[in-house]
Parts: sequence; structure tokens; C-alpha cells
Amino acid sequence: MAVTEVGTDAPGGEARKAKQPKPAPLLAADGTPLRKKLRQALMLSRMRAFALVAPLLLFILIAFVIPIFAFMVQGFYDNEYAKFMPRSTEALADWDGESEPTEEMYAAMVADLVAARDHPDRPIGRVATRVNRELSGTRSLFTSTARKAARMEAPFKDAMIKADKDWADIETWQAVKVASTAWTPAYYAASLDFKYTATGDIVRQSEDRRIHVTLFLRTLEIAFTVTVLTILLGYPVAWLMANLPLRTSNLLLILVLLPFWTSILVRTTAWIAMLQGQGVLNDVADWSGINSMIVWAELRFAELGDMLWPSVWQEIANRFDVNLAYDRLALASLCANDVNQVLNQGQGALDGLAQRAAADLTDCATEMLAIYNANGVEAAVAKARELKADAGFAGYGDERFSMIYNKTGTLIAMTHILLPFMVLPLYSVMKTIKPSYLRAAKSLGATNWVAFWRVYFPQSVPGIGAGALLVFILAIGYYITPALVGGQDGQMISNFIDFHMRRSLNWPLAAAMGGVLLIFVLFFYWLYDRIVGIDNMKLG
Repeated sequence: MAVTEVGTDAPGGEARKAKQPKPAPLLAADGTPLRKKLRQALMLSRMRAFALVAPLLLFILIAFVIPIFAFMVQGFYDNEYAKFMPRSTEALADWDGESEPTEEMYAAMVADLVAARDHPDRPIGRVATRVNRELSGTRSLFTSTARKAARMEAPFKDAMIKADKDWADIETWQAVKVASTAWTPAYYAASLDFKYTATGDIVRQSEDRRIHVTLFLRTLEIAFTVTVLTILLGYPVAWLMANLPLRTSNLLLILVLLPFWTSILVRTTAWIAMLQGQGVLNDVADWSGINSMIVWAELRFAELGDMLWPSVWQEIANRFDVNLAYDRLALASLCANDVNQVLNQGQGALDGLAQRAAADLTDCATEMLAIYNANGVEAAVAKARELKADAGFAGYGDERFSMIYNKTGTLIAMTHILLPFMVLPLYSVMKTIKPSYLRAAKSLGATNWVAFWRVYFPQSVPGIGAGALLVFILAIGYYITPALVGGQDGQMISNFIDFHMRRSLNWPLAAAMGGVLLIFVLFFYWLYDRIVGIDNMKLG
């Protein structure tokens, strides 16, 4: 092909570069440009890959994403009242929530009650339940007034107040106005111990109704504690599995996986038998004297706290609900419980002890019952005072602890159940760490501790992060174990979500609590990503 030469066009005489011919495109065997053929092949490959994963994506979308989204929406949306009471909903829309209810509002309410009463679905019960969530006692108000509404005549204000004087209370109408709002922050506010008012303000609940924030904090505390415990217990096990000979390592791996072959319900029930007052752990600890040592150490610590920092110790005791007069020891000695019940309740407590099986009685209970049967209530109470006075130095002697139906039982059972979820990520990461790194560090003069801490441990951090994130997310939403062994102070927020789902049927509040829990999980996931980096998380 001919090339056109170009001369100099500048005063300096610089020659231009000759124009090069455009190369001919590479063609496939069928004459199609190779680049286009490659794009078609890549597109077919992507479509084939998408077709393979499409069933899984569709399943996740239908069974996971859509239900979660629909459930979360219920925390903001509740049209139970607005759907069946349209006239009063419209009348209340322009009401400021503070002035006296008008005759039009009463008339609209009567018309809606009559319509709801005559509706084939009989929705008056659901409407009343919705209002009752905002103000207790209004369910009976609505149902009783609905039965009389058809016979009411104008003026409807006087007729409704005559039917029930609660209709003259402005709080009733404020509750109705909040209930009539379909899109409402009331449930999310309630899940955080706040209240959405008819005037649009969000105020704190009264002191006796603030329970949800305490539950969220307890849930985070239990999840964090379980995560730390699984790290402390799982790290040495994973290190042994990664560094022992293959035969021994496989045996340990089988032992770690063994709990997965047993139902979680069976494992939790086994802990009930292990942790109860007459259970295996209490028998062994009482026989070996460990329980007595724990009580003695705790009493000495209390005496030291009283001497060195009485005000600080009192504040700590109040925070953790520990009675400094030894009414309740740190681990709730069952003997101490029996003595305190007799001192506080007298004959009622003694009669309750008499109904227990002899094998379930503590030594203190046996002594007090014997005196009660021989000499009466006063003598038994005097014996209780004597036991308590003697316990001030070394405890009660028969030191069995209540480790079930409380937070202690929840922590022990959850740590055991979630431990494999920490061990396996740690093991998979530690298995990839070459032993030659430690030998090289030691050959350069490092001690065993320095070699481990400066060389081995940093390489195992991704496994710690993966295991901690997995255990924490599982623990924060745990339900079965706290329900069985948690008692009153071991319950988590998931147990209250279940209560509102199955018993109170307050699904919007359950959805709001679940939404708050989801926000917590996403926040900690973001925090982990900022501090450690999600890219540094490894599962092997």
C-alpha cells in the first residue's frame, strides 16, 4: 500500500510522522470480527452462569429479602383502624390533638362504630385492639360502645359520654388519633421506650414502662460476652487442631463437629440437668470444695471493698444487684436463698420448703425444717438468723449455686452451643499459617511468646474477625436457649419479639423491634469493616 509522504510545514523544518495505514480487523472463521465474536462468547458465558444461580437468587429473594422487607414495613405501617373507620380517621386528621373534641368527631365515630358492627368481618375487635395498644382499657370501651351505637341520636357527644364517660377524656381521643395514622413512627418509638403523641411529638415513656432499651442492652451484653468467651476458649483448641499431627487433629475436629449431630434443643436441655441446684456441676463443685472457696473469696473481696472504697463498692453492688449484707451472694447461693426466704416470709417459706423433695433440699433448708417440725415457726426463724450470722465469714457450708434460669445459665449454654462457630473459622485460617514462620522468628532470637505474639497471632486475626462476627450475629438474635434457661434476667430481645408475634399478636411492634435489632447488626458490621476491614476476613 502506498504511503503519502509529508514535507515540513513549520519554519523549524520538523517533519511530520508519516500516516500509518489502519490495520485490518481480525476476523473469525465465519468472517465475523474477532472482538465481536469474543463479546458474544462472554455474554453467553455470563448468561449461562446467571441461569445456574438464578434459582438460588430467586429463592433468596422470595424466602428471605421480600419477607424481611414486608416485615420491616409493618413497623411503620398499620392501617387496621383507618381501613375500617374511615369517617373518624378523616375527622381526626385535622384535629390538633389538644383542643376539645368536636361534635363532628363524635358523629363520625358513631357512624364508624355502627358500620364496623354491621360489617360481615366484624372488625370492631381488631379496631379496639389497635387503639388499646396506645391506651390500655380502650378495647372494652370500643366494643361496649359499638353495641349501643345504633341506638344513639344527635347530639352524639352527649350520647357517647352517657354511654361511657371515658369518651369525655381527651386522652381517649388522642389515642384514637395516633391509631388512625396508617404510616406512623409509634411502633419504632415504643421499641425504644418512647411514645408518639397525638400532637406529633415523641416523648419518653413513664419509668415503669421503659423495658425495651434495657432488653436491647442486655442482648448486646450477652452477645458480646459470649463472643469473648468463645474466642478465649476456641483459640487454644483451634491452635491445637492446626499444629498437632493429622491423626490427632482429625480426632479433635470430629469432637468439635460432634455437637452439630445433636439437636440444639437436646443440648440446651442437657445444660438444665447440668446446671440446676442438684445438678452434676453443683454436685462436683460441692464435693470438691470449689463452691466454698468461691464463697470465701467473694466474702473476703466484699470486706476488702468495704474497707478500701465503701462508696465505690456500694455503687458497684447497686449496679450489679449484689447485696452487701450477704442477703444474696454473687452466684446466688441456694442456701442463702432458703435462709432469706424464711427470714422474709416466715411460715409461708417453711411450708414451701416442706413441699420439696428431700433430695432437692439444701442443708440449711433441712435444718430449718427439722426445727420447724419440732419447735414451730419462731424457732425455725431464729435458726435462720443464726445461719445468716455464721455465714458472714465462710458462707453457709452447703454452697450450691443457682446457675439456671438466669443470665449465668444463658451465657454458659450459649457459649457451648456457639463455640464451634468460632473454632472452625480460626482453624481454617491457622491451617494456612506455615510453621516455618515461627521457626524463622526463633532462629532470629525471638522467644516463644514474642514469636507467637509478633508473628503468629497477627496472621490469625482474620480468623478471629470472621469467627467473632459470625458468633456475635448469631448470638444477638438467639431465641431457643434464652427461652429455656434464661429465666427472668437471662431473656433477650428475641424472646420479646416472639411474645409479640405469638401471644400479644402485636406484629407491628415485633417488626419495629426486629428492625432496631437489624440496625444494630448492620452498625456493628459497618464498625467491623471500618476497624478491621471486611476484605481482611478469611474463612480459610
